[in-house]
Amino acid sequence: MANIAANTEFARPAGFGFVSDLSKAFADWRLYRRTLAELQGMSDRDLADLGVSRLSIRDIAFDAVYRA
Repeated sequence: MANIAANTEFARPAGFGFVSDLSKAFADWRLYRRTLAELQGMSDRDLADLGVSRLSIRDIAFDAVYRA
């Protein structure tokens, strides 16, 4: 008699992980762009109140999305 081992980890269609990863990357990129636009739309006074310089806006938006 032969034994059959079932492994449900591979029971998904091929490429499922790629599509999921691509979808997450696109959603993260959109969140980055939205965060960047909001920070760039703030006045210098509002940014100063937050302790943020205009030069660091991109770094802050990147950190908020990708390093959170």
